[in-house]
Amino acid sequence: MDALTRANDAGKDLIWREWLPSTSTAAAAAIPLPAKVDAAVNGQVLSVQSGGLPVNLYVSGNGPPLLLIHSVNAAASAAEVRPLHDHFERTRTVFSIDLPGYGLSDRSDRAYTPRVMTDALHAATALIRQLTGAPSVDALAVSLSSEFLARAATEAPAHFRSVALVSPTGLGRKDKRRGSEGSTLAMPWLLSTLRGPGWGAWLFKGLTRPGVIRFFLNKTWGSRDIDEQMWRLAVANAQQPGAEHAPLHFISGGLFSRDIQNVYESLHQPTWMSHGVRGDFTDYAQKTLVAGKPNWRITVFQTGALPYFEQTELFCADYQTFLDAA
Repeated sequence: MDALTRANDAGKDLIWREWLPSTSTAAAAAIPLPAKVDAAVNGQVLSVQSGGLPVNLYVSGNGPPLLLIHSVNAAASAAEVRPLHDHFERTRTVFSIDLPGYGLSDRSDRAYTPRVMTDALHAATALIRQLTGAPSVDALAVSLSSEFLARAATEAPAHFRSVALVSPTGLGRKDKRRGSEGSTLAMPWLLSTLRGPGWGAWLFKGLTRPGVIRFFLNKTWGSRDIDEQMWRLAVANAQQPGAEHAPLHFISGGLFSRDIQNVYESLHQPTWMSHGVRGDFTDYAQKTLVAGKPNWRITVFQTGALPYFEQTELFCADYQTFLDAA
């Protein structure tokens, strides 16, 4: 029986007991997929509470836990980490999260901040540790979500065995991210304007037309040879109710941390950074801030900003080497 179908059965709490040691149905509950949204990745879908609202994760495989965290944009979801999920479910218990405001997670009209995203990672990590019995988790994040993962790992270092940052934000030549702890790049005036009568919905609809999503994915890849399945899922996710709320906070700077360079430098876990050389996400001039640290390793791929889509085996082999060393 398909795992996503089994997750809807009345006895869903028993599914986990087949292979996970101590499931708490109060902490996690399997949920069905909403209408018109295909599964972003393989596996069952679990829900955990963060800030009183549901955050959902796909899970499959068996072995040491691995948490995968998609990027933040107008149409994000766990579909952005599908090649990694598919590869590592052979040897790991892989959890791919939909961050608040995205995918299958809660999309209510509320403030979306680095704190909200970081707390969701803390909640997910607590659930993963409970389900698997592992004391700590390996975690990989993409683009802006690297900031959330880095913050979570500095706040709860014992819960993260290693940290991997793919095309992380905050290390470009012009980035000045030495602000006070917890400060952001939020522009309240812009958010207020975007949320004004009709503006937000109109802007979001324009940004998430199929052709516009393809345009931005072309810029991410640095070519027109994008992943078509990811494009289709992005289009579908952007059409779900409430899909505009988190992106409007993203556009107005509210999800970017003004102090992130301090946070990156505070990481003590083994940390792997990787990035590509094509497209709009190639400026990492300030990676020199961390390049000399003994716990950091940096790899450059001859790809766009999502190297694991283009060079899956090479990327996963290098990441596995890093994990083995960690």
